[in-house]
Amino acid sequence: MNRTIAPIIKDAVEFDIKLKPYEKFTLDNGIPVYAVKSEEQETLQLELVFPAGSWYESESLEATATNYLIKNGTSKHTALEINESIEYYGAYLNRNSYHEHATFTLHCLTKHTAMLLPVLQEVILDPAFSEDELATYKQIMKQKLAVNLQKCDFVANRFIDKYLFGDFHPYGRVSSMMAYDALQTEALRAFYKKHYTFNNCRIFVAGNMPDNIVELLNQYFGSSSWNGVSEISRLDLPIQPAEEKKYRIFNDENGVQGAVRLARHFPNRYHPDFSKMLVLNTIFGGYFGSRLMSNIREDKGYTYGISSQIYNFRQTSAINIHTEAGRDVCEAAIEEIYKELRLLQTTPVPAEELNLVRNYMIGSILGDLDGAFQIIQRWKNLILNDLDENYFYNNIRTIKTITTEELQLLAKQYFSPEDFYELVVI
Repeated sequence: MNRTIAPIIKDAVEFDIKLKPYEKFTLDNGIPVYAVKSEEQETLQLELVFPAGSWYESESLEATATNYLIKNGTSKHTALEINESIEYYGAYLNRNSYHEHATFTLHCLTKHTAMLLPVLQEVILDPAFSEDELATYKQIMKQKLAVNLQKCDFVANRFIDKYLFGDFHPYGRVSSMMAYDALQTEALRAFYKKHYTFNNCRIFVAGNMPDNIVELLNQYFGSSSWNGVSEISRLDLPIQPAEEKKYRIFNDENGVQGAVRLARHFPNRYHPDFSKMLVLNTIFGGYFGSRLMSNIREDKGYTYGISSQIYNFRQTSAINIHTEAGRDVCEAAIEEIYKELRLLQTTPVPAEELNLVRNYMIGSILGDLDGAFQIIQRWKNLILNDLDENYFYNNIRTIKTITTEELQLLAKQYFSPEDFYELVVI
């Protein structure tokens, strides 16, 4: 090797990206398990996924509260004892509730898997839902809500979702003091019994797995029909967007900056324009070198950061432009956003800029596939949305081949300023 000669630089778009396949096996009771093995490190990630998100609520906040309280005590152990038994092995058990799904994720050293699975089994199969834990949960969440309602960005996020989807739709529904007060343990137990069942469970595991991982999972989760059989049907919930498009809300008279949100509806990931729009959105406001950042942060100095994102919801999607700016420049920032929208409609994206974004996006995907934990997350998103690896490779192909003409047509269709909801909270 001659170190006086610089190595050849290879653009990210030149890489042939491959999504490492998963292995699938089925437990004795029918639970599917998706696994991506890696021997690089002696660590393991195990995730149980249930159709138990806010989409299936009959009462506001019961999905999130149920998911939270499952880990806070069983008939045999308190929440403190459970946490101590997990932390003793240097492990971490996290739970999350989203719109469609709820998850429990265990991170641990491979050698401790056999000791931690009984704890995880007890948490999932025997939650207590004690009145004391619910009372504590209500108090904590109401205090957090009271603090957050003083923040303009928090208030803006709540309102823009309500305007887009409606007060009663899961995508637009927000927390409230009354909703927390109305939570009852019996309702949470009923939600748990219906949604956290063996036939609604899917398991995703990644990392350096014990040789007997199948036997262990069968022992603790595959040997019985725990919680019985429950058929979950996906409800057809109508979206009821607000009629008005422009809003100004005064939230903090002593605040020095305001929160700006511009958003519009957009087709979901099954639409042919979705993957193309990911490229256009990256150019517009999807990375640090985007047009919004270059104009509104670097040139005008109105904000420390501004970005545009596309929601990845199951039923529908949305484009959301968000920033916090000085109160005196919020309106000026909105005008600059509209200028950038119109510019993409009227002027083709230069080839040099498009190539830069192609390399950025492909490079980000390469980074997202670095390790078994990241790979299983990619597969989980595909599987839970009834997609396969073809969707992944089609997205790669779109990034590499989309033309400036296609981007301009997309901008004309989806970037018209009059289609956006406009909100400023100061």
